[in-house]
Amino acid sequence: MYVEHHPLVKDFPEMRDALHELRLNDTRFARMADAYEELDKQICRIESGAELIGEDALTALKQERVGLKDDLARQLKRASGQCCGCGNGCRG
Repeated sequence: MYVEHHPLVKDFPEMRDALHELRLNDTRFARMADAYEELDKQICRIESGAELIGEDALTALKQERVGLKDDLARQLKRASGQCCGCGNGCRG
């Protein structure tokens, strides 16, 4: 069965430079990005059948991945000079 990975660079190709900069210069972002990538790999192993886990646990992992991705996307947008979606135009 084919399982699609969701690496950040594939999901945010237009923010490749910001992603690289943040990974190099922001340790918190780098840790979160690493955690996201590892979680994505784990989910792919589960979906391919290489690792067994219950459906509820898989759903929880997927929700965690979405939450991490949302947080990382907000940081990437701010680093690219865009509003992160906070509703304040990133003024405060």
